[in-house]
Order: sequence, then structure tokens, then C-alpha cells
Amino acid sequence: MADKTLTIRILTPEGTLFEGAATAVFLPGSLSPFEVLPGHAPIISALSAGDVRVVSGTQEQRFAVRGGVVKVKDNEITVCAEMA
Repeated sequence: MADKTLTIRILTPEGTLFEGAATAVFLPGSLSPFEVLPGHAPIISALSAGDVRVVSGTQEQRFAVRGGVVKVKDNEITVCAEMA
């Protein structure tokens, strides 16, 4: 059974904007928004300007980004944002 949490890091040129656990992450993909849940297949994707939504249980945090890339592998998400 897959772990039910994700680890996410949001990095900017200025440093780490956020690092923590999540149950779901919503990302502004370059073609369309998409959701990452625990057990997601590995992916590298370009991001458009928009909000990265980090959900942990019933709480949600939003981080505005202006593009970048995301890597998902083994329940770890790394967002490299051009600007936040």
C-alpha cells in the first residue's frame, strides 16, 4: 500500500519558500492544471503562472508562482519556481 502523504519543496531563486507534508498538491501546468496524489507516477512538467495549492488534511495553503518546473518521484515533489 502506498504512503498516504507527499513531501513538497517549493524553491525560488531567493531560497526555500515552503517545505512540508501534503495529502494532495494542485499545480498550474503549462497546458492545464493538474493534481498530484500519493503514489503518482514520476513526472517532470513545465509550470505556468498560477497558484500551487498544498492540501494537508482539511487545511490548504496557496503559493503564487510565475512559472517554473516541477519534478514528482517517489512521493516527493520539488517545485522550482521562477518567481513567487
